[in-house]
Amino acid sequence: MEKDKVEWLFDKVCNILHLKFKSKTRKLLIQIFKFGVVGVIATLIDWFVFFIANDILHIYYIISAILSFTISVIYNYIASIKWVFDVNKEKDPKKNFVIFIVLSIVGLILTLIIMKIGVDILGINAMFMKIISTAIVMIFNFVTRKMFLE
Repeated sequence: MEKDKVEWLFDKVCNILHLKFKSKTRKLLIQIFKFGVVGVIATLIDWFVFFIANDILHIYYIISAILSFTISVIYNYIASIKWVFDVNKEKDPKKNFVIFIVLSIVGLILTLIIMKIGVDILGINAMFMKIISTAIVMIFNFVTRKMFLE
């Protein structure tokens, strides 16, 4: 199997730094990096849509969060299935999509709970709470998607 550009770059950096990893560890580190790239792009989409909806269009922050999260999940699903995870080919693609959506909805609920507590109870800025919730939900997303999609 041919290496993709990320694997090639990872191997070059490891050679320069004289780092060696077992095959399984190498694969996981590359996957985490790819997840990070997809996640950063999805996060930028999420934050941009949230900012536009909440700060410019003055849509209630909970509705803005739902809208921005939904748009970023569509991108994230496509990129994750195509590039990040070794999706179990024996599973029905529709089942994988449902699993991804269910996990994303749980992530959205976590996001909303964190934001509700931060904004309404603690009085913290909504955009700052969006950043905090994103970091927490990102960890949840990687672990659960790896568990259920592979």
